Amino acid sequence: MRRVMHERFGGPEVLELREVDEPHAGSGEVRIRVEAAALNPVDWKIFSGGPAAAARGLRPPLGVGNDIAGTIDEIGPEVDGWAVGDRVFGSARTRALQDRTVVDPAVERLARMPAGLDPAVAASLVVAGRTAWDGVEQLLERPGETVFINGAAGGVGQLAVQLAERRGARVIGSASERNFAFLRSLGAEPVAYGKGLAERLEAMLPIDACFDCAGADGIAAALEVGVPVERCIAIAEKGAHGARGVAGDLALTGALDELAQLAATGELVVAIEQRYALEAFREAYEHLMEGHVRGKLVIELAQ
Repeated sequence: MRRVMHERFGGPEVLELREVDEPHAGSGEVRIRVEAAALNPVDWKIFSGGPAAAARGLRPPLGVGNDIAGTIDEIGPEVDGWAVGDRVFGSARTRALQDRTVVDPAVERLARMPAGLDPAVAASLVVAGRTAWDGVEQLLERPGETVFINGAAGGVGQLAVQLAERRGARVIGSASERNFAFLRSLGAEPVAYGKGLAERLEAMLPIDACFDCAGADGIAAALEVGVPVERCIAIAEKGAHGARGVAGDLALTGALDELAQLAATGELVVAIEQRYALEAFREAYEHLMEGHVRGKLVIELAQ
């Protein structure tokens, strides 16, 4: 089978597509035929060898990616609740960009794909969806509050905008002007990021909370206009200006089920900027690392 791997840390140039033996499900495990894998910034932060790799105890040789959607095609002994043919999505840390991957459902969260849900959309909900869910749950205390989401057109931001709006919040979202119409379609009031952000936010007060999905500039601007640091969350630069983060990768197991139902019924929009074949994995990660992606980038595995 095909698998994207790296033997050393570095940029996208260290990634290789190899033919390897298929894995098989052991005790308590299921094997998934991968149909789609959504990309996340943490992927390249791991294969580049930074703190994200060290914090997880990861060293090459490694595979790549985390967010998958596909069909179970093999069941190991002592597996309850899953069957061959089940359509699923979830986590397979460093084992996503490959034709088949093995998952222990007791360790790495799997959820069922509702009928008709695009596998690319399902995969896009895994890390981004849980992150957006937890951020909104932590920040919003009552309906009618105003939350500022920095990087609102990105993979996490687009979902956070909609989840906050569903909770009855007024949402201000920063993005480039090319994404203003997109943010309005999701229910947000757009504001341009970059120099002068605090002054622009000053004209949109009151603001009760800040969810920074794009770095530290959103937190800095929110603090400048009076948002207390206790009501701020940063995910791209953890701990920025004293802001807290979100739950870890394996938390919030119930969130995926509700997110998938919302996406399947069209109540939650998941924008996918571009879909790539597996052979274009390096181009996909170069695109992701450039930033300014609207929504998600997805690798689709034709088999």
